[in-house]
Amino acid sequence: MSTYRKFLPALFLALSACAAVQKPSGHMDNTVEADATVVAINKSSRVVTLEADEGGDWWVIEAGPEVRNLDQVEVGDKVTVSYTEALAWQVKKASQGAPGVVTSTDVERAQPGQKPGGTVGREVTVTTTITAIDLPNGTVTLTGPRGNSQTVKAADISNLRKVQVGDLVDITYREAVAVAVKPAGK
Repeated sequence: MSTYRKFLPALFLALSACAAVQKPSGHMDNTVEADATVVAINKSSRVVTLEADEGGDWWVIEAGPEVRNLDQVEVGDKVTVSYTEALAWQVKKASQGAPGVVTSTDVERAQPGQKPGGTVGREVTVTTTITAIDLPNGTVTLTGPRGNSQTVKAADISNLRKVQVGDLVDITYREAVAVAVKPAGK
């Protein structure tokens, strides 16, 4: 199942909660953060062992060549990993765009001499077309740029009166992972 299709029910649940007179839009996001401590490191094989600060889980990670400054990491250093997911949508008139898919990726790494860390983010925007609205059943059908359709139920059918067949829906899914290493005791 493609990424955006699994978020369509959540999209229209939130879409139907919008009360504005303009075309519906909205967003939702979630961030999960985990802290761990470096308990072992083999710098020649680039293998780092981490113990979670809560729960005591252990992870053994091989730091690939893209990880700069691994020589800076010491046993006892703290590692924080944050994962964020976000979904945003905007309904617009058909004249304001065309169905399609746009993707982008951003990568930031630590500068030489700093502790290892960085972020990786990915964004996918799918522009779909509203091809059917069923007010009695409170559903709307979206057709993607490749012709695949998905019918979803709105929690509040009054928002379905704000859209029309032919309108476009931009659905943007973002995810990002950030890693930071801090010296022990800080």
